[in-house]
Amino acid sequence: MKILAFESSCDETAVGVVEDGRRVLSDIVASQADLHALYGGVVPEIASRKHVEAISALTEQALREAGCSRKDIGAVAVTYAPGLIGAVLVGLSFAKSVAFGLGVPLIPVHHIRGHIAANYLAFPELIPPFLALAISGGNTLIVDVRDYTDMVILGATRDDAAGECFDKAARVLGLPYPGGKPLDDLARQSAGGVYRLPHAQVDGAPLDMSFSGLKTAVVNLAHHAEQVGEELDRAALARDFAQAVSDTLVPRVMEAARQSGRDIICAAGGVAANSVIRADLERACIEAGYRLYLPPAALCGDNSAMIGAQGYYEYLAGHQAGMELNAYANLDIAT
Repeated sequence: MKILAFESSCDETAVGVVEDGRRVLSDIVASQADLHALYGGVVPEIASRKHVEAISALTEQALREAGCSRKDIGAVAVTYAPGLIGAVLVGLSFAKSVAFGLGVPLIPVHHIRGHIAANYLAFPELIPPFLALAISGGNTLIVDVRDYTDMVILGATRDDAAGECFDKAARVLGLPYPGGKPLDDLARQSAGGVYRLPHAQVDGAPLDMSFSGLKTAVVNLAHHAEQVGEELDRAALARDFAQAVSDTLVPRVMEAARQSGRDIICAAGGVAANSVIRADLERACIEAGYRLYLPPAALCGDNSAMIGAQGYYEYLAGHQAGMELNAYANLDIAT
């Protein structure tokens, strides 16, 4: 079954074709990062307008690269939550029109479920159940993936997402937007151990996380150094910041695996490309005897292939929608 998939939850317009949930026939991504870099972050109205401008041509390109005609498409999958509401609405509205015009099912896909499904594309042998660490610009979750469409949140951030903190820290260090990769590159230049940064605990919820204090600490360190005329060791601060995020995430994932009895762990989302987090996860899983799946960087960021992959399993589970389907800025992954 060939699924035409659409993703427009933030600042990437992505259209692709996925076969049987495991084989990528095409995955075309138009990034707006250079445009939003002028403002130091995503401007929602601009993102929405750029999606409108790009999505039709990307659809034609995705079909051509997949070697498909419209008659080959068996269903349309689309991100309907969560994300920037205007941006999500663009992709959803266009996907509705395509599904209606082709006379095929419309499959709603939760964006974070899509990130987790990227692992199915990278690792054809992977099947649930497993534990997933979903870390992106807008979400930080520890998810028990009981089946392809049966998921339960075991832990989550109480405030900022890890990816949001990476972007903020990168901006303070004078790095370009999006900040994840530039900060990772800078952190590789230092062994760290220079700056003491907070590691928050949530009372009564040992698997939950909080990153707002860490973000504030980095801002305060940088501002204090500027005010007193001290030279800031940017590479060391980048490394210590990444380590603080990893020290928040990895032990909780290991504890969640112990509590849930899972011995397979997957990472998902843009922050899963960070080298410190990947190395710490690998080390922890080796020590615990767990199997770890880390998708390649190309499948960590937002893309359409992950939506097509999850869309296939949503379709098999009977999850289809009509033209009344709405978009949501926030939505539980278990919904």
